[in-house]
Amino acid sequence: MSTKNKPAKAYNNKEFLNSADARTLRILSEYIDPESRFKRLKITDTVVFFGSARFISSKEAGYESDKLKDERIFSDEKFPKKLRHAQKMSEMSRYYDEAVELSEKLSKFMKSISTNDRKFVVCTGGGPGIMEAANKGAYNAGYLNAGLGISLPFEQGVNKYISPELALEFHYFFMRKFWLAYMAKAAVIFPGGFGTMDELFEILTLVQTKKMNKRMLIILYGEKFWKELINFDKFVEAGVISEEDLDLFCFCNTPDEAFEKLQHYLIRLIKD
Repeated sequence: MSTKNKPAKAYNNKEFLNSADARTLRILSEYIDPESRFKRLKITDTVVFFGSARFISSKEAGYESDKLKDERIFSDEKFPKKLRHAQKMSEMSRYYDEAVELSEKLSKFMKSISTNDRKFVVCTGGGPGIMEAANKGAYNAGYLNAGLGISLPFEQGVNKYISPELALEFHYFFMRKFWLAYMAKAAVIFPGGFGTMDELFEILTLVQTKKMNKRMLIILYGEKFWKELINFDKFVEAGVISEEDLDLFCFCNTPDEAFEKLQHYLIRLIKD
């Protein structure tokens, strides 16, 4: 029989798969593919890192500052703005460096407590900034780590430090957020913008309403930043949350302090 006029099967029909009618299939694929990968690698627990995609390392910040010094000789009306931005990036670069340090320490520890049937790994949103830093720390430790990227116009692909078998790219924000939260036994939230706020408050809401039916350590890294940005006590004052809701999270200011909390928490989790 001639195959010239043989129509494509539905699962090979790209036009159909990318249509509105096949949206349910695309959503299901973003559920099943991560599930399959985590199951295959026996990954049952993650520590998820959130934070700004815009932060750079202190080394890169120094390089950017040096470039600006060379630009000073040119007449550029945008130079003062560029200089302020470079100074701010230099100031915030400590968070990138500290995320690398914390993730490296944590990954070495998680590597030591993981078994054939239960693995603990660092997981991020897969992009640059704090996400890259956390994946880099795990990479430096020589251990598996996951990156759940999202297709955005201004971000291309996932960072290079993610374990290839755990590098995923999502189209749907809600499916990506599901997997970031579902596997997590702890979350470390570094300073960040709208995306980080969204992730922080979603995690807090899930824990507060007990929709996340598990123990969860939530660390807000950089107490000064968070307390200047959000008046948590005002929520209680206004009666919109209970005083005990402030116990859902804690603050840490150094990689050592955060690592100690995470280490004790994960050890207790295994014992229980």
